[in-house]
Amino acid sequence: MILELDCGNSFIKWRVIDNEQLVALAGGVVGSDEELISALQATAGLALRQCRLVSVRSDDETRVLTSRLHEVFGVSCVCASPAIEMAGVRNGYSEYQRLGLDRWVAVLGAYHIARKPCLVLDLGTAVTSDLVTAGGEHLGGFICPGMPLMRNQLRTHTRRIRYDDEAAEKALLDMAPGRSTVEAVERGCLLMLRGFVQAQIELASEYLGEEFEVFLTGGDALLVRDVLPRARVLPDLVFAGLAIACPLH
Repeated sequence: MILELDCGNSFIKWRVIDNEQLVALAGGVVGSDEELISALQATAGLALRQCRLVSVRSDDETRVLTSRLHEVFGVSCVCASPAIEMAGVRNGYSEYQRLGLDRWVAVLGAYHIARKPCLVLDLGTAVTSDLVTAGGEHLGGFICPGMPLMRNQLRTHTRRIRYDDEAAEKALLDMAPGRSTVEAVERGCLLMLRGFVQAQIELASEYLGEEFEVFLTGGDALLVRDVLPRARVLPDLVFAGLAIACPLH
């Protein structure tokens, strides 16, 4: 069994796949290293042999996690690393090491699947956009705050904005003008998010031509699915790229 990890700024997404069939046997999302350890220990029939991961956390934080996994499960971890070029894709950053590794492996996965120009949109704590040409040239991309960041900034800097996550979820069941603060904030943030996504489609048409694939991934991908009917929603896109960046034998 292979353990795959996507270590983001807020959460760790994990899954265990079969060595031979590459079928997901278990998985989930946790908020800390110890939650991950507990979730793995609770997985029936777990027999980890290898681990690969992509992390946007600091080197020290990543090292603590990999050491803990080795201590508890006896597995060594292979970490995705920056590259100028890999699997037919050329990194578009002027300083290639500074492109977020989660973005890099998502681009690798998308291009490998599409084999044509593609736009990769990852909607998480932050929202990222990356454009790749038919020849695998990564043109760069854009970053903006995601729903959690926009919501938290308003809560932090505006004293009268106070509501819980359940109220936020209910507010997004409709997109009529808000008749309460929670409705106004949540729907306003979602409109900003959708506007960003629609602008990316226009930019992709300009830079990639009309024949490009759109990939949606990240925890909030479904919030914009209705404005991107042509998009492919792939929650595990990062893992598809991680397998390319860190092949295990």
